[in-house]
Amino acid sequence: MSPTRVALTRCEDYEPAQVAQAVRRQIDLLGGIKAFVKPGDSVLVKPNFIAPRSHLRGPAQTHPAVIVEVARLLKDYGARPFVADSPAWADTATCARALGLTEPLQRLGVPIRQLDRPKKCRLGYGGPRVGLSTAALDADAIINVPKFKAHQQLMATFAVKNMFGCVSGKHKALWHFRKGDDATEFCKMLIGIYDRLRPALTIIDGIVAMEGKGPIHGPSKPLGWLIAGTEPIACELVCCHLIGMAPDTVPIIRTAREIGFGVTDLSQVETVGDALPATPCPDFVMPRLIPIKF
Repeated sequence: MSPTRVALTRCEDYEPAQVAQAVRRQIDLLGGIKAFVKPGDSVLVKPNFIAPRSHLRGPAQTHPAVIVEVARLLKDYGARPFVADSPAWADTATCARALGLTEPLQRLGVPIRQLDRPKKCRLGYGGPRVGLSTAALDADAIINVPKFKAHQQLMATFAVKNMFGCVSGKHKALWHFRKGDDATEFCKMLIGIYDRLRPALTIIDGIVAMEGKGPIHGPSKPLGWLIAGTEPIACELVCCHLIGMAPDTVPIIRTAREIGFGVTDLSQVETVGDALPATPCPDFVMPRLIPIKF
């Protein structure tokens, strides 16, 4: 079996030219943009929007520079990107304004949309019927652009959890209530959503991560990495390595191993680009866990 590739690219800050170079390098390392989309494709760029907070107040949301450069690359290739989410608080347009993202995307001709109009979908892995946004279901391709964050309910969120944002509106809180008594069942649902939507590529914004009280209130932790790949659990394993987090402490990774989803062995992952550091970040603050159920 050939190893699964994960691209690692150093990027020390959010200066636009540096981010643009790093994003393009990551995609080139994984086969180029043609490996993921075709000219003319409608492409959902799915960031992590959670609440209307500026990036100047902390890393609660995917940084606007990363979103803009992913959208620009897709436009340059001839695809038709749109940026959309269904945030837990407020809406996509309000979260985008808080990030200063509205005008840059308007200049590119990239729409901002709400992930609404849900359609009931039966999830795999014994999952329930969940309402997923038709905007996500109808896109020709999805580029998943999550934020690297500690998470007080799930230890950390890297790749998989971000697609939960395709569940429209307040139904996300409902699923926390319905499935939150059992972390494995909740994570099976998250994996089922990811598997149903099948993003073509995940690019994780770990240039500045969130540690401690994530996913909203944790402090900033400069890491200087973009992490990208087509296989989400492989990406999550690499993220764990970067901060010295034991993968089995992350319920999503632990559940993926139990149900046989994805690549759950780091020895089967080939990192390309910049070398995986031999010594992880020594002082990343891990979260104190609280119940998943609201």
